[in-house]
Amino acid sequence: MIIYSGIKSDFMQEVDADTIAYTVRDNILAKMHRTTGDAEFRSWVNSLEYMYKVLNDSDIPQNSGVAIEYNLPNTAKRVDFLVSGYNSKRDANVVIIELKQWETLNKVDGLDALVETYTGHGLRRVVHPSYQAWSYAAMINDYNEYAQSANIGLWPCAYLHNYLRKENDPLDDPQYRDYLNDAPAFAKGDVPLLRAYIKRVIETGDDGETIYQIDNGRIKPSKSLQDAIVGMLESNPEFNLIDDQKVVFERVMELSRLCERDGKKRVLIAKGGPGTGKTVIAVNLLARLTQQGAFVQYCSKNSAPRTVYANKLKGHRAKSSIDNMFKGSGSYVDVPKNAVDVILADEAHRLNEKSGLYGNQGINQIHEIIWASRMSVFFIDEAQRVTVKDIGSVEEIKRWAAVNGAQVYEEELASQFRCNGSDGYLAWVDDVLEIRHTANFNLEEINYEFVVFDSPEELREKVVERNQVSNKSRILAGYCWDWPKAGRANTNSHDIKIGDFEISWNLEGGQAFAISASSINEAGCIHTTQGLEFEYVGVIIGDDLRYEDERLVTDYTKRARTDQSIRGLKTMGESDPERAQKLGDEIIKNTYRTLMTRGMRGCYVYATDSGLRDYLRARSQATEYYVTSL
Repeated sequence: MIIYSGIKSDFMQEVDADTIAYTVRDNILAKMHRTTGDAEFRSWVNSLEYMYKVLNDSDIPQNSGVAIEYNLPNTAKRVDFLVSGYNSKRDANVVIIELKQWETLNKVDGLDALVETYTGHGLRRVVHPSYQAWSYAAMINDYNEYAQSANIGLWPCAYLHNYLRKENDPLDDPQYRDYLNDAPAFAKGDVPLLRAYIKRVIETGDDGETIYQIDNGRIKPSKSLQDAIVGMLESNPEFNLIDDQKVVFERVMELSRLCERDGKKRVLIAKGGPGTGKTVIAVNLLARLTQQGAFVQYCSKNSAPRTVYANKLKGHRAKSSIDNMFKGSGSYVDVPKNAVDVILADEAHRLNEKSGLYGNQGINQIHEIIWASRMSVFFIDEAQRVTVKDIGSVEEIKRWAAVNGAQVYEEELASQFRCNGSDGYLAWVDDVLEIRHTANFNLEEINYEFVVFDSPEELREKVVERNQVSNKSRILAGYCWDWPKAGRANTNSHDIKIGDFEISWNLEGGQAFAISASSINEAGCIHTTQGLEFEYVGVIIGDDLRYEDERLVTDYTKRARTDQSIRGLKTMGESDPERAQKLGDEIIKNTYRTLMTRGMRGCYVYATDSGLRDYLRARSQATEYYVTSL
């Protein structure tokens, strides 16, 4: 969908008459049923006048196509400005221009394609504008059948018209070179350079025909994308499907074909505990369904699993359009009905009601995922809900499926491939944390290494030793220590302090915690590790979980002030203390259950409460302790 389209002469006349911003505003209301805020309106007035200056060149044809706010199909992303026409060989070309109001920015060391700038009433990390323009071009090329079949040339760039470039500017830092090469960034004073960029590929006008055809093109993954993602998958043996993983995979493939034939909406709920391979199935489905020509997206609440699995698929590729296949769970607020063939919602227990930076957008993420797709697959473990805002449950999914008229199917993943394939260890964790009673009183005859240490130094030494083999062991901690903004990118800024022991939370910059070799020097939290797995984990349990008077005690007041997962609990505790305590108890126990089941081969624990250390050690070794403490 295009908010405004025409030819250059139309656009120039509207800017001359000071009506272009009003036209865009009215079209957004008519086409998207959305009102425009004052700040957004002013940004159009400003940016479109700069584009008027750029196009005010007689060598840029009067009948070149012009489009403003082109909504990329099946996404909530919009391309700011498009110019279309033909080159000297009559090849059709489209220049994609990402417009920015920014005046300053900072580079973010080590974190691919991210910069820091003032936007949304604060200093935030966002993608580099060249990456953004390049990714939009990649999205069109990968999924627009007309662009593929007509071999349309796509020429992305960014225009920061308020940004005054300086020597050794962070905008041009070498770490962004790959994206700048494919999508150059133009700044304040670069009008002649941007004009030259446009004129190099557009010599004669096309009356807007190319943009029109792209806007009406069918959505279909390109052959190159199909081949690329399948090749990536086949080179990763860790994504092989085993036992009931294959059963669920084939069931989804069968139902997706049925949706394609009869056009009906379907929902599949795949239930499974830690290590049952939910993400492995999702990544396989992403690849195979794409190979068969379906438009598929993987989504999750946390960015950590998306980053890690996209990187695993890409391997050593510095740049890949596969990133466009991985979405946040809040990406479907404004997506039309059945726009996506299949949405794979991983970690569905972490879905929220509202989306957006301030949690004020949309109706319900479960509803929006079902609405936006012909078929949606929810991978869920209800015992991994770890924040007040987590609403993902089987019943909630069924409720919204009924609202959307979708048929529901359920599958169970029982086979466990983490924790040395030990269902016994998982059952023991549930029992020892009093999440559910099981017959696993202790860890005797269970092939899994579980050790309780009396000091965090000993725990760190053991995890570091294990990590030397394959960089697949990590230290994790309950969120009981603040994570202040100052020092978030500095590994020497130690947030967690226990006596003489000090360690930093996982860094905000750099590679993902699960991948970076330097991450062994930091501690990961629930938000950076949920949905991921390691060989060995060392878990530091804070003061929010203790053992007193022969029973487990949870205390949400001991969580860090910076922990957003319990936001609102203290207020709830004043009006409804019983409900607050019950919810806090569930969040704390589920958090440690999740952390203690990240390790495939072993889990090491240190608890700040000595009573809890004694309890865990005794429960891991002897049935008698459990019996006498009842």
